[in-house]
Amino acid sequence: MSVPPRAVQLNEANAFLKEHPEVLYVDLLIADMNGVVRGKRIERTSLHKVYEKGINLPASLFALDINGSTVESTGLGLDIGDADRICYPIPDTLCNEPWQKRPTAQLLMTMHEIEGEPFFADPREVLRQVVSKFDDLGLTICAAFELEFYLIDQENVNGRPQPPRSPISGKRPQSTQVYLIDDLDEYADCLQDILEGAKEQGIPADAIVKESAPAQFEVNLHHVADPLKACDYAVLLKRLIKNIAYDHEMDTTFMAKPYPGQAGNGLHVHISVLDKDGNNIFTSEDPEQNAALRHAIGGVLETLPASMAFLCPNVNSYRRFGAQFYVPNSPSWGLDNRTVALRVPTGSPDAVRLEHRVAGADANPYLMMAAVLAGVHHGLTNQIEPGAPIEGNTYEQMEQSLPNNLRDALRELDDSEILNKYIDPKYIDIFVACKESELEEFEHSISDLEYNWYLHTV
Repeated sequence: MSVPPRAVQLNEANAFLKEHPEVLYVDLLIADMNGVVRGKRIERTSLHKVYEKGINLPASLFALDINGSTVESTGLGLDIGDADRICYPIPDTLCNEPWQKRPTAQLLMTMHEIEGEPFFADPREVLRQVVSKFDDLGLTICAAFELEFYLIDQENVNGRPQPPRSPISGKRPQSTQVYLIDDLDEYADCLQDILEGAKEQGIPADAIVKESAPAQFEVNLHHVADPLKACDYAVLLKRLIKNIAYDHEMDTTFMAKPYPGQAGNGLHVHISVLDKDGNNIFTSEDPEQNAALRHAIGGVLETLPASMAFLCPNVNSYRRFGAQFYVPNSPSWGLDNRTVALRVPTGSPDAVRLEHRVAGADANPYLMMAAVLAGVHHGLTNQIEPGAPIEGNTYEQMEQSLPNNLRDALRELDDSEILNKYIDPKYIDIFVACKESELEEFEHSISDLEYNWYLHTV
């Protein structure tokens, strides 16, 4: 990834500031390993300097745990003097933040070495390295995300979330009415502001669906023929949703499993592959007979166990799995089947694609996409056959075989010869070190349930 020419950068900045003389500040954003957006806020007068020279941020930004603490075992903290790297703007990401009271814009950044080369530990760069392998084949990835989230009350009960009161009825939702239009009406102002805010920011969100739990919703994004851009949109959409909800005196969560006994939050991605003429290579009247589609599926299924740590990166991620919640727990595929890991929608021949249904909404979109595309490329180039598609209820036909906890998932990732060919082993070491640090802290904590069970019993 070369830094865009200075003149192009300055033209973008000049045009935006001229069109938006009201803007006072610009938020410079970069997503860390957990997909958490970090960065700096500058005054508008400093924007040209950012486009010309970039900004400095420490490399340890990509060695932070979920609490924002540097994990020193990554080697990106004190071992290198907590040294800076330089971050440059990502073209075409400068836009307004519609929720701000003081007019503020935002700009996505990506990290580079001081000498100019992309920094290997930036998740966006991890994905770019995988995408470049498709460039070598003359292929383009077209991708779109579906992102689930809960609206929750700003006040917790005993530290636990609760659904927000409806602005219309004043009641807290209790039902699990999937696709219920009335539930969309209950929160219509907030949800409509999300769609309008996405439009203002250039995020291609076109629909919000009521999901199968109280105050749970899904936002659908359009396909774009650039997987990096698709992930940019997903990161920015999460930030938009959170801030629009604040404006409506509500909170949100993308936690994989916030409520026991209710559906978790998923992050599905739809993927097709275009040839040099822009044709979908998965197009077919009979998808089972399309060799490219079969091989792509075969590769993703083969790498699925090793990908789980990227798809489900937190301890809580694995509480989401269960047949009643349509979360697949085995490497499986099928046609128009929502019980499988890889669903192939077949509405029309030219719209045949992969829908990857395993990841949680707590996943970093760049790392999730990198893992999925590594599987696609592996399958295409090695002609991996996936076996027969599953018909009917997969949970009754296949036993759970994917890692069902973070420790096992990290071991699978660390030992994967295939993913180590696609993702820099140095980055995998950093990711595993961060997640093992979180896991160790979690396992040394004592839960309320343990006190309830054991304090006065044993």
